[in-house]
Amino acid sequence: MDWGLFIIFLGACCAAAATGSLFPPGPWYRGLSKPAWTPPDWLFPVAWTFLYLALALAGARVAPLEGSAHAMAFWALQIALNTLWTPVFFGLRRIRGGLLVLGLLWLAVLGTLISMWLLDRTAGLLILPYFVWVSYAGALNAAIAARNPDEPAVVTQR
Repeated sequence: MDWGLFIIFLGACCAAAATGSLFPPGPWYRGLSKPAWTPPDWLFPVAWTFLYLALALAGARVAPLEGSAHAMAFWALQIALNTLWTPVFFGLRRIRGGLLVLGLLWLAVLGTLISMWLLDRTAGLLILPYFVWVSYAGALNAAIAARNPDEPAVVTQR
């Protein structure tokens, strides 16, 4: 494996992860009505550390392979959508907007999973936990949207 590629993919993952510190959940999120199956706060950084390492490793495995164009395009799309969700949900407090981003992210991760699986089974297996996590996150986002139908979004000044 090309460790330089791994570092590049990891850099993209770190950029996505940085949105968590730019737009932390804070009191607004803690005050929302959430289902009983909402994970504890400590689980999020643990899960994302593992998922981002797996994403970077999968990307580095597949990038140099012949015929990897679609896999790399899906990888780029999913990391962009991953990066977008936090500012939409936590920054703008647009719960339904976050759900829309998550739906698109789910499709992009599915595309990443399938395209990588076809090229490198190990890379596909590395993406599988991420697909499960994004599926769970989508269900959680949908449940929060349903339980907080009147929650106002942040009003931006122009």
